[in-house]
Amino acid sequence: MSGPEPSIQELSELGQQLRVDVVRCTHQAQSGHATSGLSAADLMAVLLARHLRYDFTDPYEPNNDRLIFSKGHASPLLYAMFAAAGTIDDEELLSYRTLGSRLEGHPTPRLPWVDVATGSLGQGLPIGVGFALAGRYLDHLPYRVWVLCGDSELAEGSMWEAFEHAGQNRLDNLTAVIDINALGQRGPTRYGWDTTVHATRLRALGWHTVDIDGHDPAQIDAAYTEAAESAEPTAILARTVKGKGVSAVEGVEDAHGKPVPDLDEAVAELGGRRSITVDVPARAPAGGHTMPGEPVKLPSYEPGQEVATRTAYGEALVALGDALPDVVALDGEVSDSTRAGYFARAHPDRFFQCYIAEQQMVAAAVGMQARGWTPYVATFAAFLGRAYDFIRMAAIGRADLQLVGSHAGVSIGKDGPSQMGLEDMAAFRPVYGSTVLYPCDANQTAHLTSTMAAHPGICYLRTTRGATPVIYDAERSFPVGGSCVHRAGEDDQVAIVAAGITVHEALEAADFLAEHGMAARVIDAYSVKPLDGETVRDAAARTGRVITVEDHWPTGGLGDAVLDALTDAHDAPRVTKLGVTSMPASAEPDEQLHHAGIDSSAIIDAAWAQLNQS
Repeated sequence: MSGPEPSIQELSELGQQLRVDVVRCTHQAQSGHATSGLSAADLMAVLLARHLRYDFTDPYEPNNDRLIFSKGHASPLLYAMFAAAGTIDDEELLSYRTLGSRLEGHPTPRLPWVDVATGSLGQGLPIGVGFALAGRYLDHLPYRVWVLCGDSELAEGSMWEAFEHAGQNRLDNLTAVIDINALGQRGPTRYGWDTTVHATRLRALGWHTVDIDGHDPAQIDAAYTEAAESAEPTAILARTVKGKGVSAVEGVEDAHGKPVPDLDEAVAELGGRRSITVDVPARAPAGGHTMPGEPVKLPSYEPGQEVATRTAYGEALVALGDALPDVVALDGEVSDSTRAGYFARAHPDRFFQCYIAEQQMVAAAVGMQARGWTPYVATFAAFLGRAYDFIRMAAIGRADLQLVGSHAGVSIGKDGPSQMGLEDMAAFRPVYGSTVLYPCDANQTAHLTSTMAAHPGICYLRTTRGATPVIYDAERSFPVGGSCVHRAGEDDQVAIVAAGITVHEALEAADFLAEHGMAARVIDAYSVKPLDGETVRDAAARTGRVITVEDHWPTGGLGDAVLDALTDAHDAPRVTKLGVTSMPASAEPDEQLHHAGIDSSAIIDAAWAQLNQS
């Protein structure tokens, strides 16, 4: 298909070809969601042949349209589209879901034409909003963002965060193609084919809606044209039939997630195999946002100053923005607390207010980083839990994100446990390829904030609400995977491993113990993951005693990271883990640390107890 626009009949034939390839690859795999692809085949055939603008020879061209399968389980349809575009051959198509194949059960960026991982429903559209924001406000390019959604995922709250955000920002470069086939995994969807319900809600949020027969190529084509001309984001509400074209599964409730029962019968019913190739037109190349950076001039702080690490984060972020034009910041309506507001005032054109919609905030960052931007996302550590599944999926998609959780631990004081991040390190440590950083002073925070910009994967920085003493010179370096050792000597009797707020408690405890005849070294494990295991094991071997102390629940955080590092130790040391073990309430920060058993007095007691047990 090239030259003049394909006819309606040719579009119908392409839709049938896509269906045939869907049933072929799922039959070969003996798994996969054939019926979900069959329902949307006509929608994607018209998009591919008439409206998508994409250079398949250069998937990283900035001006390419973006296509996201929010209903990622319909991946066989996406792969059939790639085959029709000539990017994969039939052998690879039939490798679907096999070991070593790029064609996974749900799409991932192992394929260069896939920008982000999808498959956890409710995520593709919020990520699409991130792409659309980048196109409008950062790239300043005319590319369009097309998102294929399922009707089942309209039950997800994250979808409505996305609809609201796109509507408020009038993202007319965004089109949601909603495949309303009325059947979910276990039966009928909430509203079936009643598109009026969806249209009413969407129009109230500032969306233009088009209600069509999703199997009529002429209606589909007209809807896409209307979307391109709209001054608002457009939702195409396409009434379809699940399993369309194969009578054995068409509209059948228990056919979800399965290949068709008889391949030959299905292919024959669909009119046999075809060999249509679509020559997809591309937009004019844009060249990308080449923005040469300058050397970063980080803020510096004098030892002895009292500065909150959240404040140092905000000031360092401004410095990064001054030097690196690709740095952007996203906020969940707490920028005055996280100090991301400093960036908003310095670089308002690269600051994005996402309001109290943490899922949309993280999703927007995923979209922006896929376009080459460097997003810093900040909210309270406790509230990032709302977006945890987006973070998990971002790791699957090999996304690079800079996440910052402020107000960590009981040390925030009187706000109480609903605002305290006490699970965050345990949540981030298992994320694939993640890095977890927990600085204790302002200079350390500034350096680690800068380091995150170029560090791959999911980077998480934990900051503290209250002011803490500056203990490091501004010139000191803090590599990922490193640590800082204090009070070390040949006669040390115990090693205290701390991070963040508890480093100061550990140093105070070490000084007290030294005055009373017990030598203690302190390891500032600012890099919780990857941990400086070599330093921890050396200290354990020299002292035979290790105390870990953290402003976090004792499960999954620093203490467990240290225990993991010691699993290979030749001689197991005595280990005491200090963490928050009872539910906190409202109190002053010092009272919180004492009540939780993680202040200097608790460390001192633990050290004497270990010595007396020897």
